[in-house]
Amino acid sequence: MGVTRLADIYARAGQVLSIEFWPPKTDPGEENLFREVERLRALNPDFCSMTYGAGGSTRDRTVDLVCRIERETTLDMMCHLTVVGQSRAEVRGVLRRLRDNDVHNIIALGGDPPPGMDWQAHEDGFHYAHELVNEAMADDWFSVAVAGFPEVHPRAESRESDLRYLKAKVDAGACVVITQLFFDNEDFYRFVEDARRIGIEVPIVPGMLPIRSAAQIRRFTSMCGARIPAKLDTLLDKVVDDDAAAVALGIDYATEQCEQLLRFGVPGFHFYSLNKADALLEIHRRVLAS
Repeated sequence: MGVTRLADIYARAGQVLSIEFWPPKTDPGEENLFREVERLRALNPDFCSMTYGAGGSTRDRTVDLVCRIERETTLDMMCHLTVVGQSRAEVRGVLRRLRDNDVHNIIALGGDPPPGMDWQAHEDGFHYAHELVNEAMADDWFSVAVAGFPEVHPRAESRESDLRYLKAKVDAGACVVITQLFFDNEDFYRFVEDARRIGIEVPIVPGMLPIRSAAQIRRFTSMCGARIPAKLDTLLDKVVDDDAAAVALGIDYATEQCEQLLRFGVPGFHFYSLNKADALLEIHRRVLAS
């Protein structure tokens, strides 16, 4: 695709489109992933990403898939890299593998703990995401994104401390902030205003999750600390037993969010695809194709 580093991608004019996948646990799931990847290639995304499972549980499979997609398709890939569940030596091993496979881009994250466990760093690992940024930026091969939280990170002591921590990650060398999912654009607008107020100048990209079912989105938001606005909650009540209607609702709702965010002046969108192409293809047709 030519330009491969995040810093260069976000320096270009125009909207940046990125799409996130998660690593399937089974061979049929992996086959489905590649079918959906092929469908989404039609959107010509600027880059795609692949997540880790909770506690780093899918680390090897994630890196394998990132390297395979980078090698076998025209897509530029970004790999998740987390503090939780990894020693310093394991982090450095992942970075070596990514470089050996021509992958330039990572997103440095604290990561999620395994289900039922409290978050804690590996006893021989890094403790904060900004340390991952420092580690990657020691090699000028890499370009690094970090996460931002419009509604405040669930483990943060306060909004102000969360913003200071975000600035530390940017000061360590991150070139773009990609946000956690949100369903009230006012939360994103306030987050951007607060970030700019404390001197964060890199692009801040909204992370968008098209709804696929009422139960699923309520589970996701409870896990990550995001809020479901009252208006959306009422709409979800109407599609509790109808996933097809929930998908249609998700397309309509995300389309409206994206249209408003474009007017606000966002540098692009990062879509959490859930390994499904249908909703994203339709949202792109409505909002970004013209």
